[in-house]
Amino acid sequence: MNRSIEQLLEAHSLRKTTVRNQVLDIFLKAKEALAHSDIESHFEQVDRITLYRTLKTFEDKGLIHKAIDGSDKPKYALCNSGCDEHEHFDHHAHFHCDDCGKTYCLDEVEAPTITAPAGFQVASTHLVVTGKCEQCVA
Repeated sequence: MNRSIEQLLEAHSLRKTTVRNQVLDIFLKAKEALAHSDIESHFEQVDRITLYRTLKTFEDKGLIHKAIDGSDKPKYALCNSGCDEHEHFDHHAHFHCDDCGKTYCLDEVEAPTITAPAGFQVASTHLVVTGKCEQCVA
């Protein structure tokens, strides 16, 4: 992903702020999905509400998506290009390592389209694969 922080913020019509720049830098360097606490640990001091609002804004604008992994901690990962405030195109599987707890996007594994029974309306589909990541297998 060769997009710069400034390009990402501009493409999603977001103001540049210190916290937004730092959070995007963390996501650009991460190989796995990140929980709020993972991101918070990169800061010496950050207001938790500001961080929460930043993540919410990034999700609303299509910069990040929730990486549902079956755990009780919401995690987020950087979206692929093409996501925006109107629609996310990150309909892929997530791999959750049972040993280390890390969650990875499996961009090449698309979540199936589900046809719901009459009277039901599908809001989202999540496909979670569990096992051991390459670091824990080694």
